[in-house]
Amino acid sequence: MSLSLPVPEFQLSSVAFFGRTFDEYVRFFALDPPALRARRTLDVAGGPSSFAAEGHARGLPVVAVDPLYGYARGGLEAFVGIDYARVLAEMRRREALLRYNYFPSLAAAEASRRSAADRFLADYETGFLHGRYVGGALPRLPFPDGSFDLVLCAHLLFTYARHFDYAWHLAAARELMRVSAGEVRLHPVCGPDGRPYPELPRLRADLAGDGVALTVVPVDYEFFAGSGTSLILSRMSPPTKTDSRN
Repeated sequence: MSLSLPVPEFQLSSVAFFGRTFDEYVRFFALDPPALRARRTLDVAGGPSSFAAEGHARGLPVVAVDPLYGYARGGLEAFVGIDYARVLAEMRRREALLRYNYFPSLAAAEASRRSAADRFLADYETGFLHGRYVGGALPRLPFPDGSFDLVLCAHLLFTYARHFDYAWHLAAARELMRVSAGEVRLHPVCGPDGRPYPELPRLRADLAGDGVALTVVPVDYEFFAGSGTSLILSRMSPPTKTDSRN
């Protein structure tokens, strides 16, 4: 009789207000920054990531949306302090799951994520007034259909599969496609145990019924075990009509 040992995983009691840098986004979404100048881009559940702040500094048309945008800066600083402490404590507890390819150490990862939060907070008040930061949450986003050329969502879907059931994931994926002009990218494609999202085949079949294709792609980034892929959602091309006379 064989005994299966529990798979180690990151354990977070709620969605963390935790951020990453522009360069991390470029890596785990396989982005081409110069090409983004011509693409209106939405960062969903952006938290204190600096993607919108750094993108704006580069002249890129980036908007970020998060349930906590709308709080005063002081409130967001408090969320950063609380959630960074608990996420980093969990990383230290489960350091065996980390892969030091992009970062040389956990200390370097922490410094990068804190710098992302600092850039976000410095940009937040001005950015909020100019519509760069918008309050909103999946599965209902406050944007018209097809508002963005590219929609990104990192470390929400699949990462928190224990907190959101399949119906929520399907509704969230459909909403991300609704506000996009045709392309959504999600990262990573695994849960906190590093295993691929188990409902991915079901999600692929349900979205195929909406005319949406799912493609898992490898990316040049893996910070925790199993997170070396991203998921691209795109609209399927309509079938080519054939000449009935032939």
